[in-house]
Order: sequence, then C-alpha cells, then structure tokens
Amino acid sequence: MTGGNRKDRTFLDRLPLPERTFVTDALRTETVGGMVLLAAATAALVWANTPLSSAYESIRDFHFGIDALGLDLSVAHWTADGLLAIFFFVAGAELKRELVVGELRHRRTAVLPVIAAVCGMAVPALLYGLVATSRGGTWNGWAVPMATDIAFALGVLAVIDTHLPSALRAFLLTLAIVDDLGAILVIAVFYTSTISFPALIGAALGLGLFFHLHTRRCVHGWYWYLPLALVIWGLTHASGVHATVAGVAMGLLLRVAKDGERGRRPAEHIAHLVRPLSAGVAIPLFALFAAGVSVSGDTFGDVVSNPEPLGVAVGLAAGKVLGIFGGSYLAVRFTGARLSRDLVWADVLAVAMLAGIGFTVSLLIGELVYPSPEDLEHIKAAVLLGSLASALLACVLLRARNSKYRRLYEEENLDVNADGIPDIYQRHTAAPDAPSRNRPRHGGDSGTPSTRER
Repeated sequence: MTGGNRKDRTFLDRLPLPERTFVTDALRTETVGGMVLLAAATAALVWANTPLSSAYESIRDFHFGIDALGLDLSVAHWTADGLLAIFFFVAGAELKRELVVGELRHRRTAVLPVIAAVCGMAVPALLYGLVATSRGGTWNGWAVPMATDIAFALGVLAVIDTHLPSALRAFLLTLAIVDDLGAILVIAVFYTSTISFPALIGAALGLGLFFHLHTRRCVHGWYWYLPLALVIWGLTHASGVHATVAGVAMGLLLRVAKDGERGRRPAEHIAHLVRPLSAGVAIPLFALFAAGVSVSGDTFGDVVSNPEPLGVAVGLAAGKVLGIFGGSYLAVRFTGARLSRDLVWADVLAVAMLAGIGFTVSLLIGELVYPSPEDLEHIKAAVLLGSLASALLACVLLRARNSKYRRLYEEENLDVNADGIPDIYQRHTAAPDAPSRNRPRHGGDSGTPSTRER
C-alpha cells in the first residue's frame, strides 16, 4: 500500500518488511481465531435448531452479576458488553499502531485504503436505506451492514486454503480496523439514549489515570491495569455509553514508542498478548450466544419479505463490494496511482466481497437497534444470509486466482540463505529507475521511532 510521490504511488504494493512481519503475526492469530469462530457460529446454529434449543435459550438468557452496581446481566449481555470490550481493546491498539508507525501514518499510504474503507461503510448504509424505505421500512438498521469481520474472513480463507498475498491481507486488515473505529463511533453517538454524567466523568478520570500510568510514568505490570480497566469498563457501562467504547479508548491510549528498557513497542506487545484471548475466546463466545437463530424456509422467507432484514442482507452482500471496490477504483483513478503490477482488479473485487462478511459487529449493532426478539431474529438471519453470500462469492474468485497467489506467496517467503529475511527484501539493483518492487523497502519504513510516536 505504499508508493513514492504522486505519479508513482502504487496501490497494494509489497509491504515494507517490518509492516509485513507485524501483519503476518497479527493475522496468524486471527486466522486460528477465525476457525474457532466458525466452529462457534456453527455450534450455535445447530444448537438453536435441535430439540435442545430451549436449553440454549435458557443459558443465553440466564442472569448473574451484582445487581447493586447495575451489572445483573444475561450471559448474552455479558459476552456482548464484556467480552467484546476485549475485542475492541485490541482494535484500538492496532489502530493506534497503524496511525503512529504503520501504513496509516503517511497520507500517501493511508488515503487509498481509508477511502476504500469509508466507502465500504457508507454505501452499505445507503443501500440499506434505499432497499428498506422503498419497501415501506425505516432507516433504523442502517449501521448493521457497515462492519467487516476480519476473524470470520480469515477463517474462510483458511477453509478454502488460499495463499492471499500479504498486501491483500493487510488491505483486508486495514478495512477491518477502520470499520471497527466507525462501528464504535456509531455505537457511542447513535445508540446512547441516556447518559449518567457522574459515571461518565468517573470513566474519563479512570482513562486519564490509565494514560498517566502507562504513557507518562511507564508503569509496568498487569496487576496495575487490570483492576483499573475493570473500573473504567464498569463506569462506562453505568454511564449509559456502550461498554465496548471503554475497550477501544484504552487501546488508543497505549504507548507506541519503543520501551527504553525492553526495546519493544508496548502497544504491539500488549496486543500480541491479548489477541489470542480476543480471537480465541471473546469473539467465539459472543458468536455462540448471538448466532443461534432458528433456520427454516420461513426464516429466510421473512428476510426477503421484510424491508429491514432485506436491507441488511443486500447491504452486506452488495453494498460492501460496491463501496470498497468502487472506492478503491475511484481513489486510484483520481489520485494518479496505479495498481500493483502483481495484482489485477479482480483481486480487489474478491477482497471487497470477502469484506461483506460482517458477522460479529453487525450482530452487536443489530442487538442494539432491535430489542424485540422477533425483529432481532430476522436481523440475525439477514446478517448470516448476507455474510454467507459474500463468503461464497469471494471464495469463487479467490480459488480461481489461487495459483497466482501461491506463486506470489512463495516468492514473498523464499529465504535461500536462511537468515530470517525473505530474499525479495534483499534484492539490490544498480539501475536508479528499476521498478520499486525490486528494491528493499527499508529506511523510513524500517520501524525506527519518529518524533510523532507516543
């Protein structure tokens, strides 16, 4: 996603080595988590459509907690408000890293994927509105089809055994990060009905203490931060703001500059430690208690016949691909950039289709928008239908291009001298006008801290 000046800017070019290493490490965990997520979603669907469905509903709706603190919540509510705060914490940490030392820190590298991501949120919302209102529905669920589920998408890639190049995987990750930020802003702004200002001020003071300890004093030790994080989460929940906002706020406050004693970036290190908990436990448990809908001909018939569910399904399956692909194409065209010579526009189309898998955050927003169990069942079925259609269409294109992807993957990972650095990053050329993809990508992208790092 990098390039030089305006006239030679390249879209989806080979990543700098430090960025490629980070993306590979992050997505390796997400891929395993995606497989667990697929298993959890499948288990939920099977469980909810067997004679044991009453047991599923009983466990999902079972309440526990501290009533005096307003925390007597159902199991489903705990997974949505509590466990997903961990997911958004990791998302916040990843966004902070990308903005400070990653591919989003330079305008020239950020503009193309960000435009694609923003279009990938706006077009599904608009398409939802057009479909729903044209059939007599409302705009209430416009935010449901906005999100991309990176874990689910990577699980699909693992199932079909595709060798997607790192540039396309990084593009998918960027789309998901921007989507997560958009989702948390939508939740905070549009789905907060009443606010308790004393609790909100308390949460803000807690975040200030978190920032002071972590960034100003550089205090180490999880035993400082875990109790503080629980207090911040509890106060955020009590304030009326959705509790997941606390997670992304703490993630954004993590320090990115390298630790003087340990030589590592705390935001990267903490995200690396927490990501398995997020991808392997938090998201699958949320899916287990959110994806259990009754599946029948009548269910999907209701999706097609009711305006809001149909808008959600169309928004995911068609809106995402139109928004991301169209945004990418127009951004490249009007910024004077060019697509990487290793890829074709069909590759961008396939990733745009894959981004139509909006499972986790779409289900979360659906629960906020539609408190009625009957309406929520239809919305959940629409999310599943739209995500399934996106996954199947993406699989067709990705498998058709997999031989090309395999060659690129092998070239990216070839390390003949076994020094731990792929040979493609060690090719030097004497010709000053040689193609940029044959030159090592170090220097400013080497991961050296800049004065912007905090």
